[in-house]
Amino acid sequence: MVRCLGRGIAAAMVWVAFTSAAGAETLAATVEQWGLLGSWAVDCAARPDRDKGALLTYEIRKDGRVMYRRNFGDAKDENEVVSAAVNAEGVINVMVYFPSLQQTREFGLLLSNQGSLRAIYNRSERGVYTIKDGKYVATGAPTPSQQRCD
Repeated sequence: MVRCLGRGIAAAMVWVAFTSAAGAETLAATVEQWGLLGSWAVDCAARPDRDKGALLTYEIRKDGRVMYRRNFGDAKDENEVVSAAVNAEGVINVMVYFPSLQQTREFGLLLSNQGSLRAIYNRSERGVYTIKDGKYVATGAPTPSQQRCD
């Protein structure tokens, strides 16, 4: 009985380790295949600035984690992408955990045929939108296209 229980626990531990690794590979593969990896900005020639445009970078670490770095010029942070999925319209839905904000945010990005990236929505885990239907909620202005900078 004890031997069977031990084998069952060992098998469960192998399964958990395998499924965790497979999930990380799936996330990395999703962002890579969709074309999200790299650095993006509204104007790649401009220095990063909070008001004029940040430099946003998506990368896969050696350990397989997908990271989202933001450079605002005067401030920088690095946050882990916890999930990503592409919907039927081609929008990649990304969830990022922001330790500094103590929250997870979800945003949808659309890649145009010309290769530019545009935010379609951005919302908190409570469902509060800062961007909805490709427009800033506060102003109604459309979100700008971002270009790949690398």
